[in-house]
Amino acid sequence: MKPGDAKIKKMKPGGKIAGILARVLLVSGILGIASTIINSFAGNFNSGLLLLLGISLLLLLYGLFFEKLVRIKWLTFVFFCLCLYFLIMAVFIAGSGRNDNADYREDAVIVLGAGIRGEEVGRLLSYRLDKAVEYSVLNPGALIVVAGGQGPQEDIPEALAMERYLIDKGVPKERIIREDESVSTHENLTFSKYILDGLIEKPYSVVVITNDFHIYRATKIAERTGLDARHIYAKITWYSTPVIYLRESVAIMKYWVLGE
Repeated sequence: MKPGDAKIKKMKPGGKIAGILARVLLVSGILGIASTIINSFAGNFNSGLLLLLGISLLLLLYGLFFEKLVRIKWLTFVFFCLCLYFLIMAVFIAGSGRNDNADYREDAVIVLGAGIRGEEVGRLLSYRLDKAVEYSVLNPGALIVVAGGQGPQEDIPEALAMERYLIDKGVPKERIIREDESVSTHENLTFSKYILDGLIEKPYSVVVITNDFHIYRATKIAERTGLDARHIYAKITWYSTPVIYLRESVAIMKYWVLGE
């Protein structure tokens, strides 16, 4: 090898791109681990945090040992396909969740549950409930169904915590209906429909309130349950975005395959 060959090899575009990519993966892995730690203190530990932690560690490993791992072609192919899938899904989730279509003449509101800590409503759930309060002012005749059962890290059913929150915000108790048996979005909507079928004369319409990342799947499931449903989205916290987008990407794939 001539003396200048090593220098020329270093200056090859492919080498520079590989170095940049390795650093991007390394930084992404570190940020992902940091996000996992922040979110574990901010809310209940769940499958989304495990998924984020696993992907973050994988990104970190690829960043640290990029030159070695990239030579394993099948592993690199799977890794980058996963990265591409989650990137596309993030764009899809963000785009499909940022629009409301309620006309404020619906007969009922269904507020989908989210995690609580002990007996306290979490940040994401509080955003949903605040939207329900706003809606109740504009449509005072609508019933409000709060839907959510009791999870393993919760002292009471989510629906009870949600009801208390709404009452504290000035919503009359007689307008609130608790659905406190469900443990999934599909059950939230199915059980809520069963309750409303016994209270409101058909045909009736509802508005589903959930966070923006959840709008696509919630509205599709609502359609499958036979609800005439519109939707209003609530915001999310910036630090929870990686966790909930990853989790929802998997949930949407499950919905496409299994229908729930």
